[in-house]
Amino acid sequence: MNPEGFVSFTCKVGETDLHISVDRDSFTPDLAGFTEKRVLTYRSELESYIVRDPQFRTTLEPHLIQLPAHPLVLAMVRAGNIAGVGPMAAVAGTFAEFVGRDLLVLVKQIIVENGGDIFMRTLSATNISVFAGASPFSGRLALEMPPREEGCGVCTSSGTVGPSLSMGRADAAVIISASTPLADAVATAAGNQVQTADDLATALEFAKSVPDVDGVLLIKDDKMAAWGSVKLLPVQKS
Repeated sequence: MNPEGFVSFTCKVGETDLHISVDRDSFTPDLAGFTEKRVLTYRSELESYIVRDPQFRTTLEPHLIQLPAHPLVLAMVRAGNIAGVGPMAAVAGTFAEFVGRDLLVLVKQIIVENGGDIFMRTLSATNISVFAGASPFSGRLALEMPPREEGCGVCTSSGTVGPSLSMGRADAAVIISASTPLADAVATAAGNQVQTADDLATALEFAKSVPDVDGVLLIKDDKMAAWGSVKLLPVQKS
């Protein structure tokens, strides 16, 4: 994603692979170093917690936190518990939001993408392309995201694309929420419920029922289901 008027850079530390775009007026070369330091700090906090609580890394179910814990760990557990999945289902979205909010002290607008999970705060509408594997909708649709002063998360889970664990076969389960950790966890949970296109309605009802979920888009093969703050635009392929 390289929106007009933004400057992009990357930060890769271990499994954390961020693609970051900030408004051109706010960009300085020092942002890359600042970002890497924040990622290293958060990874250290998470890894230290997992040493005390190894089940945190492997459980696929809601988890009981062992206090004390860093706010990043708490955010992952809370999101997973609300969605009914393990805390690691929220790891990518949580890193995107925590790093993004740190950067917002230095920049006006930001988009942080971490393995298909996005935290964003922009001052104008932004289009996000939807990739859905072999579905005929893949690459042909975009989400139009209006500006949100407080920022928001747009997270995608897929059982047919990418390395992330999914128990389902959804081509794309996209969740919009003010909480990026929650969007990530609910995307996983909703995607887990989709084996065939016949499951889209049930998965949609589940995602709609989760407090603080603003929008849902589910895609399986040539079928889709959508709800809430989802505005779809066609993408013209050249």
